[in-house]
Amino acid sequence: MQSVSPQALKAMLGDGKELALVDLREELIYSQNHLLWARSVPLSRLELRFARLVPRRATRIVLCDDNDGLCQRAAEILARAGYTDIACLEGGVAGWEKAGFVLFSGMHVPSKAFGEYIEHETGTPSVSAGELDAMMRAGADLKVLDSRPFDEYSRISIPTGINVPGAELVLRVRDLVPSPDTTIVVNCAGRTRSIIGAQSLINAGVPNKVVALRNGTMGWHLAGLTCDSGQPARPPRLSDDGLAWARKAADSVARRFGVDTIDRGMLERWRSESDRTLYVFDVRDPDEYEAGHLPGALSAPGGQLVQATDTFAVTLGARIVLSDNNVVRAVMTASWLKQMGWKDVAVLPEAGSEKGRPADTVLGDIPQDAAIGAAELAALLDRDAATVIDLSPSPQYRRGHIAGAWFAIRARLDQALATIPLRGALVFTSEDGALAGLAAADTKGPARWLKGGNAAWAAAGYPLSTEPRMADEPLDVWLKPYERPNDNEAAMNAYLSWEVDLLDRIKADGTTHFRAH
Repeated sequence: MQSVSPQALKAMLGDGKELALVDLREELIYSQNHLLWARSVPLSRLELRFARLVPRRATRIVLCDDNDGLCQRAAEILARAGYTDIACLEGGVAGWEKAGFVLFSGMHVPSKAFGEYIEHETGTPSVSAGELDAMMRAGADLKVLDSRPFDEYSRISIPTGINVPGAELVLRVRDLVPSPDTTIVVNCAGRTRSIIGAQSLINAGVPNKVVALRNGTMGWHLAGLTCDSGQPARPPRLSDDGLAWARKAADSVARRFGVDTIDRGMLERWRSESDRTLYVFDVRDPDEYEAGHLPGALSAPGGQLVQATDTFAVTLGARIVLSDNNVVRAVMTASWLKQMGWKDVAVLPEAGSEKGRPADTVLGDIPQDAAIGAAELAALLDRDAATVIDLSPSPQYRRGHIAGAWFAIRARLDQALATIPLRGALVFTSEDGALAGLAAADTKGPARWLKGGNAAWAAAGYPLSTEPRMADEPLDVWLKPYERPNDNEAAMNAYLSWEVDLLDRIKADGTTHFRAH
């Protein structure tokens, strides 16, 4: 098994060549300490995610773990799938720290750190929750624009806030705020999307005073103020005048940050190049994507692509094409990616007509002869002749699972099986069955899997239970501060402090190539 020293990996991060640095540990473990540029792709779900995240089989790949054998297991899977340049980090994550290099906690750290960098370098103005509340009480002429996806906004929002996801801000602002005298306040849940959203409007030349709401909805809650929930406020239909203003503003931003526009012919030429990784992202609203998109394009709403770049583009140094029929959202997103250090980013001003989402390539074979249907499994359970193990993400398991099913994490399945009193047939399930099939394939001894998983079980009319049976800790998911069951406020304060502290930590790391102009 090829390995690389921490020093050699540090050199790779600065050599300008493509590199996929992949952390194989479960998400919660990853969130506690990881390399800045390591992307979280847990071994438990490697076969389901990897081909989409690292599409080019000749990509230079470095895997990291806790020096506990995950790398070797993953390397075997990837080699069988045709990946040819695979190495493991010597000594694992601890080896990186022992060599004197910096580790980071949290999720989406490069994007979060970038937001703090932008605020520091550009002086993005902001107001506190108390200041905004006082402005509202005084009847100030202001408009609150919430830059998160609609599902986050509808869960909790600032009073009077209108949902305008990040990449939509420049596109929608003239229709939403026609008067230059109105103060625009951009918020998110914490800091990053507030800062990037506010600075997007400033970069686009909006004549209004624009400020970020410091610490977002968490800051509002911590100030003792009441958030709204279930609000439906979304932007009105885009007007011709609003689009014309936005396109002119985006053109100025494109010139300022060197954002290039390509045509379909160039896209196809790039797709034919075997020596470069190409990501094609549709940065529009997900509903627009579903209605029609470029063949093979993945949905990556622009604000989220900037907010959590590591979940979309795993290969550092790859080429990125952003699709958007009205150009504005793609240009604004591209401008931020270029400032984050992605050199090869281009805009394609088209949408396409392909419906649905591209099917993910699964690495490995799922044994169809081991599949079991919902009715057959129900009959076994009625006779107490089956043990069901559910490999769904722990939040989904808690929301509903087959009665009596045990929660387990696939990469840690041997440990879980040692704790479960097995009776009858061993049957794996998961949210859609794919992971269950993979588990059945690599389990020692006879095992079955539920075809279609829990979705098929529920569709067949069988009930789901919420009574947990945990054969493992829920290490598979990092929960946001407001999702944690205990002491949300302490978690919120810790999270906000963590974001602010990132600026000093990335300086110590020394591998970022951020720029503000």
